[in-house]
Amino acid sequence: MNVVPSIPRILTALAEWGACMVYIQKYEKRLKGWRLWSVLALFLVVQSLFLHLTGSWPVALWIPCMAVAVGLMFLTIALCCNMSLVSVGYCTVRAFLLAEFAASLEWQLYAYGALRLGRDSLWFSLLFAVVVYLGVFFLMYRLESRRAVQYPTLAVRPRELWPALVMGVTCFAMSNLSFVYAKTPFSGSYISDIYNIRTLVDLAGVVMLYAYHIQRSELRVKRELDAVKNILQNQYVQYRQSRESIDLINRKYHDLKHQIAVLRAEPDAQKRADYLDEMENEIRNYEAQNKTGNSVLDTVLTGKSLYCAKHKIELTCVADGSLLGFMDVMDICTIFGNMLDNAIECELRIPDKEKRLIHVAVYSHKDFLIIRCENYCPEEVSFRDGLPVTTKQDADYHGYGVKSIRYTAEKYGGSVTIEVKDSWFVMNILVPLREKK
Repeated sequence: MNVVPSIPRILTALAEWGACMVYIQKYEKRLKGWRLWSVLALFLVVQSLFLHLTGSWPVALWIPCMAVAVGLMFLTIALCCNMSLVSVGYCTVRAFLLAEFAASLEWQLYAYGALRLGRDSLWFSLLFAVVVYLGVFFLMYRLESRRAVQYPTLAVRPRELWPALVMGVTCFAMSNLSFVYAKTPFSGSYISDIYNIRTLVDLAGVVMLYAYHIQRSELRVKRELDAVKNILQNQYVQYRQSRESIDLINRKYHDLKHQIAVLRAEPDAQKRADYLDEMENEIRNYEAQNKTGNSVLDTVLTGKSLYCAKHKIELTCVADGSLLGFMDVMDICTIFGNMLDNAIECELRIPDKEKRLIHVAVYSHKDFLIIRCENYCPEEVSFRDGLPVTTKQDADYHGYGVKSIRYTAEKYGGSVTIEVKDSWFVMNILVPLREKK
């Protein structure tokens, strides 16, 4: 058993194709239907032909040939998956090391069984490879899908790619060292030892990269939760600031009433009387606005109304604030604060100030609380996982406002739906009303 032929190149190509399929099926795809399968079929043919034609080339060209093979894997994942090039590189490293492990394991098992019993044939080796590859890749796919938080897209930062790249290159170099140069302390002298080293080192690399991937996912979840908590806290801080500002304005207007009364008692011209009447009417209008029956909602709406008035945005509200009595103060601030912030941000991008329109409604229907926010939105909105994709360039640090709204609604057993219809962006929040005891 010290004389075992090298792994057929067609089996290596099949392993690399199958490893790419694991990650292409896991994440959001750029292509669908026949286009997807056409690209995959083309990649399998090109990869197989390339590895077959370069199988007899000298060892000095082996590394460049492997680099081209990895490049083909990168190109296939980039064409099929909707992710950044950095994320594609991350998936390519993991797919390549997984393919190396699957190919080495399959050929070692095949050599131990079929070659030893004298049942070697091309078709039998292909069938054996398909069975082993399906087992390895299906197990890896299941492990990838067991994560508690599923992301349809993969967002890898450049600094997160380098550790995976270093681990992948190191494992590949150590696992194939004996094939290139046998006179090292880490090389094997017999072919059986060489295959044992290759299989075990590749397995260790796959495990390390999977552990690193789990750590990345947990850190991403932690960053997202921290961002949501910051948004919650910021909305509450804005509420407190608005409350203090509105109390100050109320005191000023109360003092102004007495000043008007003093001025009215003095003899004055008719214009001044008319001017004072107008001032008094404005005070009454201010006192009457945003009286929804919930002091927290009144404060949030008043603060946003003042901002909208300053930026020529028409904000209208029909709300029964008494329905929000079961909600925590911070939750009310989170829902309405983020909802209105997103709507205001959209309206500020509209040049025509007459089209800057926002409407908010709070009402009940069949034992459900319905919170509805509509704002005019002439631009196209892309959706992913039921949520709008942020328009900011740094997507890693934005887009959490809508997520925090959904998180808060789910806290009360509710749900959030978003749609764009006839140039109107509509957010509906549905929460079951609690029975009054």
